[in-house]
Amino acid sequence: MAKQGSSAAVVDKAPPPRLKEKYDSEIREALKQRFGYKNDLAVPRLEKIVISMGVGKALQNPKRLEEAQKHLTLIAGQKAVITRARRSVSNFRLREGQAIGCKVTLRRARMYEFLDRLISVAIPRIRDFRGLSPKAFDGRGNYSMGLSEQTVFPEVDADRMEFTQGMNIAICTTAKTDEEARELIRGFGFPFKKD
Repeated sequence: MAKQGSSAAVVDKAPPPRLKEKYDSEIREALKQRFGYKNDLAVPRLEKIVISMGVGKALQNPKRLEEAQKHLTLIAGQKAVITRARRSVSNFRLREGQAIGCKVTLRRARMYEFLDRLISVAIPRIRDFRGLSPKAFDGRGNYSMGLSEQTVFPEVDADRMEFTQGMNIAICTTAKTDEEARELIRGFGFPFKKD
């Protein structure tokens, strides 16, 4: 057992993600100049990314939810949790507490790694892609987008897949306005449609 204060246990730290380095070296300075921030901590930054799949058809076929959870875990690199209905809706034959989807919340290094794969690998694989909407902000600096199928991610093997499933991706930032958040996300290389 190593004594306290000794350097016997040296831990190799993984290098920071590529987009985190880009934020620290380029994006933060550009935002400071554009919006006139005096303090580095006031500059908007990414807070978390939430990826969710609503699997309404799981009510008839529970296997769909298992497959969606497995694919979401592969895509995110972190175990997906099952989401349950908060209230009963008789029109949808839905009872409170039934499993109807899954989600993952990514933070820190995993968040930047997922965003890098989304921008550089998944989005270019979308069929008939013409750019993301620059208007999908919520008024408080958060951006939401949807994908119609999980096969745009190379982690999912399309040959072994039984069901296609869409997903929602919410990018939460500390920006106060949509304009600040748009500039932050554009700095990472998001392919927005030209106005």
